[in-house]
Amino acid sequence: MTQRSRHTTALALALALAAAAPLGGCGGGGEQGPKRPQLKPLVIKEQTSSVTQGTGGYVVTWAGVISNPNRWYFGENVAATVVGKDAAGKEVVRMEQPLDAVPPSGSLKFTGQATASARPVDVKLTYKPAVWRQATRIPSAYVPFPISSPNTEKLGNGSHLVTGAVGNPYQKAATSLVVTALLRDKDGRLVGGASTYVDDVHAGAPRRFVLTVDSLNGTGPVARTDITARTWGSSGRPYEELAMSGAISANGARPRTPPFARDRGYQAMPVDRRP
Repeated sequence: MTQRSRHTTALALALALAAAAPLGGCGGGGEQGPKRPQLKPLVIKEQTSSVTQGTGGYVVTWAGVISNPNRWYFGENVAATVVGKDAAGKEVVRMEQPLDAVPPSGSLKFTGQATASARPVDVKLTYKPAVWRQATRIPSAYVPFPISSPNTEKLGNGSHLVTGAVGNPYQKAATSLVVTALLRDKDGRLVGGASTYVDDVHAGAPRRFVLTVDSLNGTGPVARTDITARTWGSSGRPYEELAMSGAISANGARPRTPPFARDRGYQAMPVDRRP
């Protein structure tokens, strides 16, 4: 092979490698999209449980708060597993509770209840990792559901009655919402909670809710009640459908006074009378 032939062959190989390199990096013709960022796991912010004597056994109740540190992703198909063991270490209750979707940069407040045949002395909650799905709207589009007229009343049997109304800030009606009330002591510690469902909530027409918190973890008085509402289901699509319909402006009411005859914000510039 002559010197000229060797140079020609080397040049052809270099051009071929340069052309093939982008194809190999894109994973087959560039069809693969950008890599998903490294997502952080859900964070268990708070959790509590309590056991009380019931008519058919022992009632185990629990409450918790999970937060989503990822700004652009829904945490879906989350589940909590509750296991209770008696003094001998025997498992007396086990329940897997599917949880609702956790919105981007949001939190999930949840409660649950199960019945055990024997009294558990050790109750533990574990969580199944979330399945992540990218949100179709910016985080600010997921407006929280407003709670009005909240009230917590202590009943004679030690339970607490929580009432109020939940509104819908979106133009589309919310078919089903979950209302959760978490009770706290004077130090802000979570001591218990309960949840209920409210259906067919239209904008401008808040729906009343009533729920009862039967047992608490601790004997101190309840100092504060945190009430939130969320869409029901393991997927974030119901929340996204509401966000896609658009939120109603808080100042969207029509003015009730006649317009000004003259714009009060108008001010003429003074005439420059300098020589």
